[in-house]
Amino acid sequence: MWMSVGEHRFSITLADTDAAHAFAAMLPLALDMEELNGNEKHGELLKGLPTNASQSGTIRNGDLLLWGARTVVVFYRTFDSPYSYTRLGRIDDPSSLAQTLGRGNVQMTFFKD
Repeated sequence: MWMSVGEHRFSITLADTDAAHAFAAMLPLALDMEELNGNEKHGELLKGLPTNASQSGTIRNGDLLLWGARTVVVFYRTFDSPYSYTRLGRIDDPSSLAQTLGRGNVQMTFFKD
């Protein structure tokens, strides 16, 4: 699957989870993603996804996770976290992700090719 932000496009490898399969079934999907904490963008889905949250300890640049049942989160910095998330997938090459996303809110489009 893919994610685009403006003219930038990122490939994503989906996790083999019920949440990831349900998310993929919603595509194409455009989400207004709000900035939070200088390390993530998050946006709300209209309906909830199945959850199987776990605490990973370390969040990695490029992680695509679900917080709760409706909040999609794209992380663009690596850091330790006490929070629990359900894995949706991972951006294959997040090297330019932080620069592309910047410090403000963005619109992301998730789609299949």
